[in-house]
Amino acid sequence: MIDLQASAALEDARSSGAYVKRDLTIVRGTGAILYDDADNRYIDLVGGQGSANLGHAHPAILAALEHQMRDLISCPELFHNPVRAQYQDALCRAANMARVFLCNSGTEANEGALKIARLTTGRTNIVATMRGFHGRTMGALAATWEKTYRQPFEPLMPGVRHVPYNNIDKLAEAVDESTAAVLLEVVQGEGGVHPAQAGYLAAARRLCDERGALLILDEVQTGFGRTGYLFAHEADDVQPDILCLAKSIAGGVPMGAVLMSERIGALPPSAHGSTFGGSPLACAAALAALDVYQNTDLIPRARRLGEAVLAHLRANLPPMAREVRGRGLMIGVELRGKVAPVLRALQARGVLALPAGATVLRLLPPLVIEEADLWTAMAAVIDVLNNETSPLRAEA
Repeated sequence: MIDLQASAALEDARSSGAYVKRDLTIVRGTGAILYDDADNRYIDLVGGQGSANLGHAHPAILAALEHQMRDLISCPELFHNPVRAQYQDALCRAANMARVFLCNSGTEANEGALKIARLTTGRTNIVATMRGFHGRTMGALAATWEKTYRQPFEPLMPGVRHVPYNNIDKLAEAVDESTAAVLLEVVQGEGGVHPAQAGYLAAARRLCDERGALLILDEVQTGFGRTGYLFAHEADDVQPDILCLAKSIAGGVPMGAVLMSERIGALPPSAHGSTFGGSPLACAAALAALDVYQNTDLIPRARRLGEAVLAHLRANLPPMAREVRGRGLMIGVELRGKVAPVLRALQARGVLALPAGATVLRLLPPLVIEEADLWTAMAAVIDVLNNETSPLRAEA
């Protein structure tokens, strides 16, 4: 039998140190429920940091993986593969895009998008937004706003300018003949769960068309039903030139995608590459996941539940909360103090949640969450924030 206490100590000793771990060892999960090493039950509002839209151990994903593992796990894009071909076609049709480059993560997708934008336009500069988060590799990191992420690694990729989100006038001032692309999230996740205001993305689309820049939408976190649409930009009736996807694309299996419009066309040979990108195993999982998203009621259900949760939280806004924001089942609660003690108090009550910066409580429940569990978790959130003895009171 594994000594789990010793295992945690070993992990602390051998892991990179880049992650601040919580005092919790998760050993298994099903649906939207996780269990620790003492078999305690937790309602999961972390949702794999957005990668578990279909929850844990989804039967369609398990079946697809088991079947594909018996045939072929790895096959680089040097060769044709029928599972990859089927998925590429299905994903492009679902997103109304012409072509797709498959990779392994969201930061890789954004990195690829930046390269493709420069290659397509012959321009070098990128306009991104304040509070935006696009990843931690050198190009994606240059487009990320948070200075504590960027400064230790500067100088980064030059030519990136940040403007206020949801401010089309400032965006218009920044986009010129040197701009290869405008890079936007439909809902800023890591930056505090700030949705695009009505008309903002459409105005950005028009601006890019007028000035010859590409519009890149980063839907790494908002894609695949999270906001109550298959892709969040559908609610704004805007079509990007490049669409970046990852996280829940393959039901929890690592995968990313850069989707390209007809304007981009085919990339030149060797313009980009990925050893594991588009593996048959990942494609089989992604194909199964896409089928679930498209042929069940999970996405309209996420929209309905999200609207109900947002309304409930706003109607019962605790004194320690400034604002509730979100779309679908992507919810942020702006606090008057630090979020860390709230996360600890929720964990003690069997609810796991995320921060989005120092003062925002971020809730990303799997779309498969049982309604009873969702409302139990919301009651815990309200109770913790209302608790007069909450550690948050001392830090407010």
